[in-house]
Amino acid sequence: MDEHLPRKPSVTVADVARAANVSKATAARVLGGYGTVSDGVRENVLQAARRLDYRPNELARSMTTGRSGTIGVVVGDIENPFFSAAVRGIADIAKTAGFNVILANSGEDIEAEKAAVKTLLAKRVDGLIVTPSRARETSHLEDVVRSGRPLALLDRAIPGLSVDAVTVDDREAAEAATELLIGRGHRKIAYITACDTPEHRYATIEDIHTASVRLRIEGFLAACQRARILDPTGLIRLGANGRAETRKLALELLGSHERPTAILASDSLIALEVFKVIRELSLRIPDDVSLITFHDADWTSVTTPPITVVDQPVYRLGEAVAKLLVARMKGEAAEPRHIVLPTTLISRASVSEATSSN
Repeated sequence: MDEHLPRKPSVTVADVARAANVSKATAARVLGGYGTVSDGVRENVLQAARRLDYRPNELARSMTTGRSGTIGVVVGDIENPFFSAAVRGIADIAKTAGFNVILANSGEDIEAEKAAVKTLLAKRVDGLIVTPSRARETSHLEDVVRSGRPLALLDRAIPGLSVDAVTVDDREAAEAATELLIGRGHRKIAYITACDTPEHRYATIEDIHTASVRLRIEGFLAACQRARILDPTGLIRLGANGRAETRKLALELLGSHERPTAILASDSLIALEVFKVIRELSLRIPDDVSLITFHDADWTSVTTPPITVVDQPVYRLGEAVAKLLVARMKGEAAEPRHIVLPTTLISRASVSEATSSN
């Protein structure tokens, strides 16, 4: 293709107005979908727009109408299948309601999250869906609320921030998974999670700033404490942020003389790296190490053995949060809602009875 060919000039509202023999203001009303014109004039303008292959300037239209027809979405990690499925649910509802989705990835970094929110606001999105990486740094989210744009939270609610949110019961889900392991006789149970803290070892719950991480650790500890497991915090590992860090943590845990007999992974990406390390060390699931993960990712049901999972209704999470946001954008003024969807513990073959030999 010749890069020096002149570009075809964009067709403007003025061009359409001349072709339809109407004023620019009249053409703008028809093409922008606002104001009142007769059916004959509307059809005349639309025919002229089709003939000229007119394509609207969305930024200009948003400045005129105050609406861009877009929803901004900021998630923690687009590589994680959890967020991919949730975004699909959001996009399907948005499309049905006549909105496009602009997606941004924070990488669970609060500064990246703040920058993404700022950029989306500058693009004049009609509403925002955010998965907040830190429950204690919310000034940028409060700015969204003050701007008048609807805001809804996905997967992580923030107490004190009066906006809609859709989550699962993370604490209950972690308790149920831990209780399954305890019921099979496990006492040395490790919990591995991504987290914004640079420290890999758990110190105190007050150091955990991500809502879902905090709730899951609380659930894990509650189950361990009821079973009178001594120092359950000793096998909590934080900072599994990416493959390299997760592999390092898994090698440390599984290569020690006091290796855990069971591991609970906070997401399927972490679990996959743990699975690889177990195989690399010539250990067997579940004979040497039992394994449970949050999120029923595709791979968990086709491995040998298949992996026990905490199944989260991820697509429904996306659908539900998008429906709440769309209702707000259409003028709903009810009190903010926090919808909590149930999880399901799917037992497969990756958990066995603990024995004195393991």
